[in-house]
Amino acid sequence: MAGQTTTIVTTQHLSSGTWTTGVCDCCSDMGTCCCGLCCFPCMQCQTVSQFGWCFCMPLLDCCMVVSCCLRQKMRAQYNINGSCCDDFCTLCFCYPCAWCQMSREIKIRARSGSVVTQQITHS
Repeated sequence: MAGQTTTIVTTQHLSSGTWTTGVCDCCSDMGTCCCGLCCFPCMQCQTVSQFGWCFCMPLLDCCMVVSCCLRQKMRAQYNINGSCCDDFCTLCFCYPCAWCQMSREIKIRARSGSVVTQQITHS
């Protein structure tokens, strides 16, 4: 007897337009907070790598150019409202917290993608 395979695709969507966590929501992900506190450059390199950029980009972050570009690209990809001026001010006033927020955003968005399950039924 041949079995029939049914594929069920479940997609979860996050509400767009805003960051999923605030700049000061470090307690929502203590792992990211601790990594940022203990080894900030490592957390930066991990964040850009998870976003698909070369992991050494943060090491070239002269005058916050890389940070602003990453934040702007994340807003564009995840459909988050804001402007380059907002990005610059956030990074200027709270650089480590902004990086932790970007790291949390990538983790949350990565977990909320499509989930594909297969169910095998026998007839």
